[in-house]
Amino acid sequence: MLSMDFILRAFIRSWKLVAVSIFCLSVSTSFATASKIYTTTEVVAPYKIDSIDTNDPLESVNRVVFHFNDIIYSFVLRPLSKVYDKILPDFVQAGVHNALNNLNSPVILANDLLQGEFGRAKITIQRAVINTTVGVGGLYDAASKIWKIPMHKEDFGQTFAVWGVQEGFYLVLPIFGASNPRDATGLIVNMYADPFSHYLRNIGENDAAIARTAVAGLDKFSEVTDDLEKLKKTSVDYYAAVRSIYRQKRAVEIKNRSHRKGVSIPDLHYDLNAELLN
Repeated sequence: MLSMDFILRAFIRSWKLVAVSIFCLSVSTSFATASKIYTTTEVVAPYKIDSIDTNDPLESVNRVVFHFNDIIYSFVLRPLSKVYDKILPDFVQAGVHNALNNLNSPVILANDLLQGEFGRAKITIQRAVINTTVGVGGLYDAASKIWKIPMHKEDFGQTFAVWGVQEGFYLVLPIFGASNPRDATGLIVNMYADPFSHYLRNIGENDAAIARTAVAGLDKFSEVTDDLEKLKKTSVDYYAAVRSIYRQKRAVEIKNRSHRKGVSIPDLHYDLNAELLN
């Protein structure tokens, strides 16, 4: 009879093989297509920046970091995400996206409980159980498709906000992007609160954690890369536009409301975590 440890290790190795294959395929063809990414002529209405208190005392430093991040996004993440989107069929991308979301269930559940959102905690548990079993390890979002149980996200930055911690000044983190002291602290807690990353590290599967991190980044960025390109081309001040969007997005998330349609930014904060635990 197969032990649970054998089954878990087999699943992890299978996931690692798929993740590495996806990443390698993206890398191998990204440079051939990178020059085509910036030739779009689609015209969109300029994004309007809300006239709110910027609270950005470190703006000069933030702009330097923002420019550095934009270089990384433009020459690494954006080409890779474009290739990722082209080489993988939609159903494969959906499976990867669903599996990554399912792996985040423990962190979401912890924050549901810490915020006193017991109804949402129940939903998180239901989704995790259904998608891990019926959804074959989370590859299929059976909870949403069959049982109509919608997904939601929570993180420790949101929890701190619910507890009354103010966001503080605007901050741009290297690679991770738009943030503030409250959300940056929440990011660190998110890293160490992820039990799956701890499990991978404890059994010596650090490369699986890195593979998860790499594919999570591609998955997140592929969802919003076109929106970011449009925003960059149509904004009078790209930096200020991203700053405004980030604050609006976080305000909506903290109040547990649905996002309005329009330009978004990648949630790199919440998925690029496993590698940093080492």
